[in-house]
Amino acid sequence: MSLDGGLDRPAPEAIGIAGVEVRRGSRVRLRPRAGADAFDMALAGREAIVAGIEQDYEERVHVSVTLDDDPGRSLGSAAQLGHRFFFSPEEIEPLGPPPAARRRVLVAGIGNVFLADDGFGVEVVRRLLTRPSRPGVAIADFGIRGMDLAYALQEGWDAAVLVDAAPRGERPGTLSVIEPLLDGAEGRTPDGHGMDPVQVLRLARTVGSVPPCIRLVVCEPATVTPADSEDIVMELSEPVRAALDAAVELVERVVDDLRDNKETTT
Repeated sequence: MSLDGGLDRPAPEAIGIAGVEVRRGSRVRLRPRAGADAFDMALAGREAIVAGIEQDYEERVHVSVTLDDDPGRSLGSAAQLGHRFFFSPEEIEPLGPPPAARRRVLVAGIGNVFLADDGFGVEVVRRLLTRPSRPGVAIADFGIRGMDLAYALQEGWDAAVLVDAAPRGERPGTLSVIEPLLDGAEGRTPDGHGMDPVQVLRLARTVGSVPPCIRLVVCEPATVTPADSEDIVMELSEPVRAALDAAVELVERVVDDLRDNKETTT
């Protein structure tokens, strides 16, 4: 079926289809049954990601999916109409993991453009969006929308690159690639004035899962403005602005290494 509604009975976390375990995050191909409605038939042959397995009041199992190439897939993971679709297990074909050349990577720009150097990640992503696209790589500006990022991370990505400003005691404008440590306290709901990427990652892990490989590309700020500041500074400092071109190239190298399953840390 193509519309949401009434699927709130307990359901298994995984089901077997053609001898393959299918669960949230699994890649599948849609094979609507003969006689399905026109909208379902329009999706025939499309690749999708399993968003969940649900069961209706008659104990029939349905697999909810989001389309692999839908730029609004995060809305589908949040149960928005028009981005999430339901099929019976007999209507989906399990697919294996994507080939190495098609490893899916999410690049997320983080920051508040009204707080000086905190807008670094947003500006890097803006520049990345003007560059030639890479297959399997999605680039998005999440700003301070921590909950949106937490849900977007649930979409079966092989890796994620988060771009942000972060004080580490380095010279202003210094770029670093780090692997976040998620062990410890569980994630808190991000507030409306800032976004701590590690807290968002921990939150994403509590509500579902996070990509198996995550990197932070961060820049040492020259101007640190408190998240609750009422001052508006929409310009990056000179050292951070001078690092933008190098940051764009660094993010692209990290993405390429992740797609080829290489390590990239400093």
